[in-house]
Amino acid sequence: MKPSPYLALFTCAVLGFARVASAADAPAPKAPYVPKEPPTEVIQFDHTRVDTAFQTGVGGNFNSNTHYKVVAGRRVAPGFVEVHTRDTDVFYIVGGSATFVTGGTAVDPKEVSPNEIHATSITGGTERHLAKGDVIIIPHGIPHQFTKVDGTFLYFVVKVTE
Repeated sequence: MKPSPYLALFTCAVLGFARVASAADAPAPKAPYVPKEPPTEVIQFDHTRVDTAFQTGVGGNFNSNTHYKVVAGRRVAPGFVEVHTRDTDVFYIVGGSATFVTGGTAVDPKEVSPNEIHATSITGGTERHLAKGDVIIIPHGIPHQFTKVDGTFLYFVVKVTE
């Protein structure tokens, strides 16, 4: 059985070995979150660029700022598990169909970049069938994965930063 940290603290105090923590021992205070102003510029992306992104899978990141990202997604195969710790994904399916698993527990998760986790699979998730015209919203912190793609699957994602 692991000894209680409170017992160790009490023992030190009783024996006179307790010391006052110095400022160097304290963790640095976190700066409060100050949201940046939302974008005010209207942005349009020509249909040629959108079509190219869907046809090639290249150039699909249309806008990134501190509040949201707009991405054109193109899949022809399943993918790894994703968990976004700050972004909520809003998918609008433009074409094709796919099997998508959400929720459950990510197996062997690894942080691949700040606020982004990848994993090998999901246990206990909910399987969903996505098809043209569907919209699905995945809140931040929810594991999600494409497990089957039928042909070419096209979708827009709006990633809203929490």
